[in-house]
Amino acid sequence: MEYSEIDRKLQKILTPKRYTHTKGVEYTAACLAMKYGADIEKARIAGLLHDNAKCLDSEEMLKKAKKYGVRINDAEKANPDLLHAIIGAYRVKDKFEINDNEIIKAVMYHTTGHPNMSLMEKIIYIADYIEPNRKPIPEIEEIRKESFTDIDKALWHILNNTLDYLKHKNVYIEEESLLAYKYYSKGKN
Repeated sequence: MEYSEIDRKLQKILTPKRYTHTKGVEYTAACLAMKYGADIEKARIAGLLHDNAKCLDSEEMLKKAKKYGVRINDAEKANPDLLHAIIGAYRVKDKFEINDNEIIKAVMYHTTGHPNMSLMEKIIYIADYIEPNRKPIPEIEEIRKESFTDIDKALWHILNNTLDYLKHKNVYIEEESLLAYKYYSKGKN
């Protein structure tokens, strides 16, 4: 599917606020791809598609999970929005007809991360956090600078902040996020 068609579809299915965020992630991902020598067009597409399942309500999210054979834990049953990244990855293939594994995995892991992430996965994970339309987040300016000087340091910083936030909110933390944090913490202590 062509970029313009993907963009048109997303404009129709996402809220204006979500679409603005999506365009910010696309832009930031392209900038990070330029900085680190990744495929700029893939970064743009992955950034554009990262939240494509955010438009689904809870019931639709659970139906899609069943359709795709996604195992759902108790936290995801209670809050199906947690499934948006994995459902979004399946929709990249089904709804947007993109079979590029690099893009699919970047969409799949843009919320949790995982150990030993690919460059594209790091770019989308970070772009989602630092895009210019984000409301103020503690240490965001420092993280934005790190993102363009040391991508792994920025990744660790985001994981650290996210886990702290989730712990203080007493909210479910995905195992992949904990594993990613441990992996990228090596040498930090």
